Order: sequence, then structure tokens, then C-alpha cells
Amino acid sequence: MATLLIIEDEAVLAKNIARYFEKQGHAVEVAHDGLAGVAAARRVMPDVVIVDFQLPGLDGLDVIRALRKIDAELRCVMVTGHASVPMAVDAMKAGSMDLLTKPVSLASLKAVVDRALAERGTRRALDYYQKKEADESSLDALAGESGPMRALRDLVRTIASSEPADRSPGAPILVLGETGAGKELVARACHYAGPRAAAPFVEINCAALPANLIEGELFGHEKGAFTDAQARKIGLIEAADGGTLFLDEIGELDLSLQAKLLRVLENLRVRRLGALQDRQVNVRIVCATNRDLDQLVEAGRFRSDLLYRLRVFQINIPPLRARGDDVLLLARRFLAQVAQRYGRPPPALDASACAALIAHHWPGNVRELRNVIERAVLLCQGKALGADDLALGPRPAMAPSTHSAPAAGSNSLEALERQHLLRALEQAEWNVTRAARLLDISRDTLRYRIDKHGLQRPAGRVTAD
Repeated sequence: MATLLIIEDEAVLAKNIARYFEKQGHAVEVAHDGLAGVAAARRVMPDVVIVDFQLPGLDGLDVIRALRKIDAELRCVMVTGHASVPMAVDAMKAGSMDLLTKPVSLASLKAVVDRALAERGTRRALDYYQKKEADESSLDALAGESGPMRALRDLVRTIASSEPADRSPGAPILVLGETGAGKELVARACHYAGPRAAAPFVEINCAALPANLIEGELFGHEKGAFTDAQARKIGLIEAADGGTLFLDEIGELDLSLQAKLLRVLENLRVRRLGALQDRQVNVRIVCATNRDLDQLVEAGRFRSDLLYRLRVFQINIPPLRARGDDVLLLARRFLAQVAQRYGRPPPALDASACAALIAHHWPGNVRELRNVIERAVLLCQGKALGADDLALGPRPAMAPSTHSAPAAGSNSLEALERQHLLRALEQAEWNVTRAARLLDISRDTLRYRIDKHGLQRPAGRVTAD
């Protein structure tokens, strides 16, 4: 159960209280003066302390102050025979969670102790999950020893620490990557690797809700702002004040909300629906998408001014197929995690499994790898996994309309774009940076279009950056 400390100078009362709680299954320590009580607290580290107000040496208020220095989360209950309103106020200021008047019934004392233990348990659980979330979202969670991953961790570390000296919001971060590449993990690392780690990390998927509901979630509303607004609601932007707001799938955000988000980024103020005044916020915004935002801007579906504002820092996550042997490192990590989760010994990967993992294209990236490993572990009948156990299958064929070469003489827009890209790449000798400069587009956009059209450099020609 729990450890209780009773600091009471009346020996008979202290003995009766101790005996009562020992019958409840608790371990009980007794001290008869303030100094002895503080020393006992350092020795046994109790969960709850019952303190008498009038004690030899230190009085109850001084004892509680000393106990709170030992453990700021320690729950203290004061008992006195001369309660008054000023004393109750002083007790609460010192750190007592309750004040009971003598003679106190054991039942009422038990009720207060049970409440104190419940609060302490909740606090410990919250601390545990917050620490667990921080550990799982740290830079160490961006596993991989390939060059692209080492560069990614260095970039995240640099960006995360780039907070203004005046404690105003840090510059926005735009995370780009394919589906399943780990955009949310990178966004969390940007939060937990910087000075905002102890503040809230709030996230919302912009594709999960219709525009009218997302607006209410982001900005909140006042009571009576609309028919169903029965009470005031704090928006997620305000909830993330002092921390980070992560907007996943930002490419799906409605144009009207893009304008409001830009306003928040520009003046650092937010207004709830139905409110008359703005509220100042200090929040760092991190956005992520697997869409080509430049194309969305060209199509009139994304504001160019918002894109320029979000692109102060841009992080491009490498796809799993470009990370070399990282796929084996991640596979072994997932093997251990899945085996522990299901209470099984982790199987090894034989040579055929390693070769299959390296050769697979991984269109679903790290998320696909995790699912493949989980399925293989659950169906595994031996001590090692082979290529057949992974059931990766052949590499899927690309759709002709987007990745195959167009028919000879085709005048379609796709064919013309493909030919234009090829001419630029040939002129730049397949140097992607130079070709992008010739086309007046970003290097990321050019890489996207190279993949889109299935363009490959000629044999013996090196594609340079």
C-alpha cells in the first residue's frame, strides 16, 4: 500500500492513528516532534504526512514547509485543536492539502488520506506518461545511422534550439515527407529537443475534420457564439500557449482558415469565435504534409504568403528506401518492441530476410516496415524470420499515367512536362540543383517531378545535387 508518517506529540493519539492505518495495510512511521518528523521524512520518503500544529521544536507550519522542500509533491494533512480561518489560510499557504480539527474521527482522517493518496497516484502517473512521451519523442527516437538521418538529427537539434532571446514564439517549421516517413516524430522531436519541452505539445490533423469544426477546435468559442455553444471552449492555439502546435496534413486546410492562421503567425494573437478581443499567444507552429505545396499554390488551393511564412525552417525527411542499412536497424528495433508487447522471444532475421528488407522499395516507409514486422512476429513459427515470413511480395508496378514514359509523339500535358524536365536535366548534366535553377523551381519540387515521371539518369551518368 502506502507509507504514512504521523508527527504527533500526544503519544496515545499517535499510537491509535498508527494502529488504525496499519490495519488498512499501510506502513506507518511515527515521530513526536518536528525535527524528528523531518528526519523521518528524509529516511522513509512517505506518501502522506499527518502533522499536528502544536509540536515541540518546530511547529506544524514550519514542519510542512520543511517537508515540501524534501518533496514538492508530498501530501500533508494538518491536525489542530485550535482551528481558525487565519490558521487554515496559513496551513494552505505552507502546503497542507487539508486542515482537520481535534478531536478528529479516524473515518474522516481516512477519507482525507485516501484522497491524498489518489492525488499523489494521479500525479505520479501523469509524470510517468509525460516522461515516457518525452523519451519516445526525443532526438534518440529518430533512429538511424545513415548520412541522411544524421543530417536530419543535426538539423532538428539546431532548429529546436533556435528560440528568440525575448521569449517570443520561435519561427514556424514545415516538415515534408512521404506517407509513413515519420513527420509527426520529427515534429515532436522539434518540441522536446528545445526549451519548450516542459510546455504543451498540441496536435490536430487538418484532414480529419471539416473546415467549420477545425475552426472551432483551433480558435475556440465563447458561450452563445452559436446555437450549440453551451459553454466557453479554449481553442487548441490557446491550449498550446508557451509550447508547440502541430498541424498535420496542413495541405488540406481550408483557404479561409489559411488566412486566419497567417494572421496568427503575423501578429501572435488569436480571437475565439464570438469574442470581442484578441488574446496574445506564445506558440510555435509546426506543420507537416506529404503534398507538394508549390503545386497546390499553382492550383490556387494554398496561399503563397502562408507557404512563405511557414517555410522559415523546412525539414525534408528522407524516405526509408534512401536510408540504406537503417532499414535493418529499424527492423530489429521493431522486432524487440513487438516481441515484448506480445510476450514472445524476439526472432532473429536470417540472411534472406535482411536481403528482402534491403531490396524492398518501401512505399509506405517506416510505418509499412513496422506493420510488416508485427505481422511476421505474430505468424512466426520458428526462431528466425526468413524472406517468406516477411511476405513482402514483388515490387508494385507504377501506374502508367504518372510514372511510365508517354507514348511517342504524345502532346499531353504530362508528356510535355516530362520532355521539358528531361531537356533541363540534360542541359544541367543531371545536376539537380542546376536543373532546378534553370526551371525556376525548388530542388524538392524537381525531385518530386522526377519521381512522378519515373525519370532515371542514363547509365554511367551521376545525378548530383
